[in-house]
Order: sequence, then C-alpha cells, then structure tokens
Amino acid sequence: MTINWFNDFYKHIADSPLSHWLEVLPAQVAQWQQAQLHGDFAKWVKLLNKLPDTKPSIINLKDRVEIGSQNDIDEYTQRQIAGLMKQFMPWRKGPFHIHGVHIDTEWRSDWKWDRVKPHIADLTDRYVLDIGCGSGYHMWRMLGENAKMVVGADPTQLFLIQFQAIKHFLPHANVHLMPIGVEHLPELNTFDTVFSMGVLYHRKSPIDFLYQLKQQLRPGGELVLETLVVEGDEQTVLMAGERYAQMRNVWYLPSTDALKVWMSRVGFKNIRVVDVDQTRLEEQRATEWMTNQSLKDFLDPNDINKTIEGYPAPLRAVLIAEK
Repeated sequence: MTINWFNDFYKHIADSPLSHWLEVLPAQVAQWQQAQLHGDFAKWVKLLNKLPDTKPSIINLKDRVEIGSQNDIDEYTQRQIAGLMKQFMPWRKGPFHIHGVHIDTEWRSDWKWDRVKPHIADLTDRYVLDIGCGSGYHMWRMLGENAKMVVGADPTQLFLIQFQAIKHFLPHANVHLMPIGVEHLPELNTFDTVFSMGVLYHRKSPIDFLYQLKQQLRPGGELVLETLVVEGDEQTVLMAGERYAQMRNVWYLPSTDALKVWMSRVGFKNIRVVDVDQTRLEEQRATEWMTNQSLKDFLDPNDINKTIEGYPAPLRAVLIAEK
C-alpha cells in the first residue's frame, strides 16, 4: 500500500529551517510503510477515502476544533460522516466538531489546553513540534494560535488515521503528523516550541527523553512539558509496580521539584511549574466514541484520591523551560 500523505510535508520543509530533516525522514517513512501495519490499516484507509468532500463555512481552531457547520451539508452526509468516523474508535483525545458531528472523546483535551495556553510563548509564526501528539487535537489548537507550521510525531497507526480523518476536511492546513517515535528524530535543533504532553512517564529512560526533547529546539526555544507527578521534595520519585492506574507502561513519576532537577541537569534554563491539577472524572471518561474503561475504573472505588493499586491518583503538572 502506497501512502502519499507525507509528500506535501516534504515540499513544505524543503525551503524551511527544517530542510535538513529530509536527509533521513523520507527513508524512515518508507521503512514505516514497509513494516507490519495494523491488521485494520488497509480497511481504515478505504474508509478514509469514503469521507465526503465538503466546503466548510466555519473554521474555528482558536476556541475549539470546529470545521464546518451542520448547515453546509444535508442530513444524509452528516450521518455518513458520523458513521465513518465511528469506524475509527476509540477516540481518546479531542473533542472535535465536524459539520455538526460532535466527536465526544474520552479526554477533554480542551481543558488541558486551557490550562497550558496562558503560560506559553506566543506561537505566531513559530515552528512547533508536538511529540506523542496522539490523534493531533492539540496540534489543531496550536495552529489556531497562528503557528507557522505544526508537526506531530507519534507512531500509533490509529492516531495517524484519526488525524488524517480530521485533516480530510481541512486538507491545506499546515499541520502534519509523522508516524515515528521520538527515538527516531535526529537532532534537529530547529523548532521554536516543543510540546510533550503525557509522554515522559511512558519512557523507560526519562533523562534520555529530556535530552531528545532538548535536541529538537533551537537555542532559546521553549519546551512545554506536561506529565504525571507525585507530591514530594527533590528526592521524591515514584516507580510503580507492574501497573499504575491499570496502565502497564508507566515508569517514573517524579515530584515537580525532582523533575526540575532532572531538567536542570539536562541543561534547560528558566524552569518553572505553571500548573498542577488532579485529573477529574469529568475530564477523562467513557463516551459513545470511547466505550472502553476509563478513569473511574482505574481509581479506588472507596477513595478517588488513590488508584486501584493504591498509588496517589493521577496528578498532572505543566512545566515550561528554555534551551
């Protein structure tokens, strides 16, 4: 199967500060295409191709991700969009509003964006990288803040399909998702802003990961890091057992003070904690677009301040720093 989704991106960066990425990226993407794809990937691509072409009268990426109005299309087309989009479940990060179809995702990612946005540098005309971007919700919001180009990196194939499903309705937007992990990024040293939200605790080596984030930024560029933390001092780091909140791939949960020490040792400057927030049941929950278990199933039914394993319930912090 030949995928041509990435050719526009190659053209866009050919005359940009990111042009040196072309030395390795096309070969990496070609290797990805030749690798074992998800069993449903070919089916997903066929379903993507069935999405109707529309002319959205509304494009709002500033206040939410809204592309098109219900009045732009007839009822049959709206049902077609909803039916096709549901074939790409589970939808975890959002919400999205496409021609009156409300994709009510598991996470209210807009709430996270509202906590992050007041503290970051103005994104106008900036090259922005979102590492571990998922289906790309926050990338659209970054574009809504007038970023020059937004690039996401995430190897999960379903997330790429979901991103392409949204981009189908706004195909010329300068936002792109590359299906690669952070470990495959070269030292680009180019992006004005790098976001990493909800990734650090999934990495076996958080220090190496922080170095990888730093290597993507230009000198003076800004890192926006959002991650799970625990309360404590500079020495406090929780390493959970086999599972944390039912997740198998959680490694280190530092305190914010310990995380600041890590970031300082890696060479980040002007490190500050701008938000700490315990995840609420209203922010992460099952919906008709994500019908699996969600946060309430992962917490102690007798004490929502603890996970089902007895650890502190998810506490998320946002830290900002410069290279």
